[in-house]
Amino acid sequence: MREYLGGASVEQAFELFSAAAPEGWRVELVEGEIYVVPPANGEHEEIVSELSGQVRDHDKGLGRYTGIGLNVPGASETGHVIPDLVVAPKGSFDDEEEWHGSEAVLLVAEVTSTSTAARDRDKKIRGYARADIPVYLLIDREEGEVLVYSEPSGDDYAKSLKHKLGLTVPLPAPLGFELDTAEF
Repeated sequence: MREYLGGASVEQAFELFSAAAPEGWRVELVEGEIYVVPPANGEHEEIVSELSGQVRDHDKGLGRYTGIGLNVPGASETGHVIPDLVVAPKGSFDDEEEWHGSEAVLLVAEVTSTSTAARDRDKKIRGYARADIPVYLLIDREEGEVLVYSEPSGDDYAKSLKHKLGLTVPLPAPLGFELDTAEF
């Protein structure tokens, strides 16, 4: 592959793939590997929409961002991910940057798809913990579970709680409200 790309570094190849990706596709750099992710299906987007709505109902001062690129530490100097949902105070991303630091992020959420589930369950946990993101919410459609990771510590989270999809799930501080997953 390196020869095909003219000896480009992973970062340079990432930039090339990002520039060439079709509209609506996401290109991510996770743990030194490039992933090209197709647009989500309707069920996936309904879950993200419901989650976003419940966050807004809880605190109107929080922004709910889809399509925001975050820099997260990884196997390469930096990783670039586009979570399904990022929750941060409104105005946290009011610049022209494509990739942002995670300092203001309170929660990232991923909704699994067949093409992303393994990465969402493993590599992204490490990146989000390293980025010191307080809460990682993983809605695992394939397993019928909601996992809440909190208290980032190095490459992992000190706490992880598993709930059946369809139940009420307590979200820890800094959010501190109950998420109703019955609509998921």
